[in-house]
Amino acid sequence: MSNLSQVLLRKQGWRNPHLFWVLFLACFSWSCQKADENIKPIQYNGPTSETYNQVTIYSDSAQMKLKLSAPVEQQLQNGDIIYTKGMYITFYEENKPTTIITAKYGRYDKAKDQYVARNDVVVKNIVKNEQLNTEELFWERQKQSIFTDKFVRITSTEEVVTGVGLTAKQDFSDYTLKQFSGSFVLKQ
Repeated sequence: MSNLSQVLLRKQGWRNPHLFWVLFLACFSWSCQKADENIKPIQYNGPTSETYNQVTIYSDSAQMKLKLSAPVEQQLQNGDIIYTKGMYITFYEENKPTTIITAKYGRYDKAKDQYVARNDVVVKNIVKNEQLNTEELFWERQKQSIFTDKFVRITSTEEVVTGVGLTAKQDFSDYTLKQFSGSFVLKQ
């Protein structure tokens, strides 16, 4: 400590200048501790990883059964997966594509073991030449089924059928409408 600070402290009534600095530092550190106790940590809820041009292939007995691809895949902390730029699912039988599901947004819910496709969802059955259009579709991989409670339009080579709600096999080979609203026959 400089002689000048010792003289100033003694003139203000402090006989021991070291005691002043000890008290000053104690008060300063106590006030810093109080400030730290009031700060709450920020919890990060965003993606833990992000993958670009992702492709996942499911096979059984060396036969491709399903291919899921997406421009962007984001893994979340709870195990959910988000496909912010859309998702494309292709189902295969004997290594030939049978059905394609496309959507502008997708999400996998790990807790339910369920996928959801939203925004301009299209399901094309290549074998039967049928197409399903809706705004939201759920896919349960273990049950091998798709379903929705939204408006649907099913177009085949012969007719167009509309309704609300649908349950179907995941390859869209067989389906049931919950509420039929109409159909019209297409002319050749």
